[in-house]
Amino acid sequence: MRFRAVLALSLVTLAAAAASAQDAKPAAPPATNPAAVQNPAPTAKDWADLAKLPDWSGVWNPKISDQERQVKTNMPPWKPDIAAKIARQLEEDRAGRPAPIVVSCLPQGMPAWMLISHNAMEFLFTPGRVTILGESDGNRLRRIYTDGRGHPDDGELTFHGHSIGRWEGDTLVVETVNIKSQTMFAVSEAAGTPNNGDVKIVERIHLADRDVLHDDLEIEAPHVLTKPWKTTRIWFRQRARKFDIVEGVCLEGNYSERIDADGNHVFVEIARDPHGNIAAPKR
Repeated sequence: MRFRAVLALSLVTLAAAAASAQDAKPAAPPATNPAAVQNPAPTAKDWADLAKLPDWSGVWNPKISDQERQVKTNMPPWKPDIAAKIARQLEEDRAGRPAPIVVSCLPQGMPAWMLISHNAMEFLFTPGRVTILGESDGNRLRRIYTDGRGHPDDGELTFHGHSIGRWEGDTLVVETVNIKSQTMFAVSEAAGTPNNGDVKIVERIHLADRDVLHDDLEIEAPHVLTKPWKTTRIWFRQRARKFDIVEGVCLEGNYSERIDADGNHVFVEIARDPHGNIAAPKR
């Protein structure tokens, strides 16, 4: 009898539990946290809004003559020791002994890219971002985030820094920080100085004419400048296909193309003297 009573009680308990489960509402799925999505997928409206932006398509070449003019007419307010250094570099350049501003095929970085580049660039508009693609050494690339984010609190220092932007009408306003202190603040391909840290750059990029782009820069570099410096760099649009950007690899010139003993096409390093010049072939 005791066994039957226990069994009956167990059956009653299971039945009650089953009835309770049937009456209970199904558990809700775990809630998603929209704030956790750092880069949400763009919507159809995001893509459609790109059509409202100004036309910056095509390839843009810098006005090098204006770069050279500003070396004489709009020198940055260097600190005295930096000004003396720049003056010596310009003298050496005039004497045919230009200083190596960018060495070992490292990126020009910011602000040098926009200030002294002799190479073309192009713009790519995508939702939440403007990307600038540069020619020459294969590593000129700037990502300008326009999705409302701020700068990271613990951002890594890089050659081109961290850039955020916003559109004010047809003008793209860009703020760049987190630039490596070793990156050159250059006024020409032969005159410049490491920025030494804490650089902040504000750009206002806009069309001055249908095929003329202006980049108005204000640069704070407290370790080398006595005050912020303002300048404008000018770029011209090229539409012809002969101006399309092509691949450029800085170190490629250090190698020759050969075929090894197994028939493989390979790169072979060119012998150089201690000063880096190509060594003369043995006779």
